[in-house]
Amino acid sequence: MGRFEAASGGTIFLDEIGELPSEAQAALLRVLQEREIERVGSSHPIRVDVRILAATNRDLEAATEAGTFRDDLFYRLNVFPIRIPPLRERVEDIPVLVAHLVQRYAKAAGKRIREISKETLQLFESYDWPGNVRELQNVIERAVVLCEDETFAIDESWLKRPSRAPGRGPSPVTTLTTALLETEKAIIESALAQTQGRISGPSGAAARLGIPRQTLDAKIKALGINKLAFRMP
Repeated sequence: MGRFEAASGGTIFLDEIGELPSEAQAALLRVLQEREIERVGSSHPIRVDVRILAATNRDLEAATEAGTFRDDLFYRLNVFPIRIPPLRERVEDIPVLVAHLVQRYAKAAGKRIREISKETLQLFESYDWPGNVRELQNVIERAVVLCEDETFAIDESWLKRPSRAPGRGPSPVTTLTTALLETEKAIIESALAQTQGRISGPSGAAARLGIPRQTLDAKIKALGINKLAFRMP
């Protein structure tokens, strides 16, 4: 049973809808228009009644103009749009997000963090977060990895983005991004090594890291990690 069939009578959430390839866009449009699906290998249509919530951080109107996103699919999805403001416009959410993410990554790293530095919270609240919540996640994950006691804190320099003169090497943003990606890659490789390359299941790397299997698969692919190298011969 596929996702839409399982969700019939309820709601399905489609994240990163702007990344959908063209062939998948056509298939999704048929579901929206005809309210029916076909199982892989079957020629018998199955009626489904599903409420769809779709999310993206891309400008889909611009994507339709550029021809990378179907305009007919965009209009079918854009029935009741809800704009979520960027993190810099909802500073009051930052303490809640920080507390949640610190505990999440501390658990994955096997660490115990009891409190969050007030200075760190002030830094987080004054930063403009161009990378939004994902950037916040990366900074927190890095800090948890480096944390040596029970108080969560970051170095102020991690969030500084001074301008640079042309031809003087990579910008601080690039350097920080590279460092965060390297840290994330090291954490994932460590989890894969501990689970002998197993990703799913209660003893798999995804469960150990506290993230969905699909998310871990996407990260492994994006970071160029060879998961087969961690399997026992």
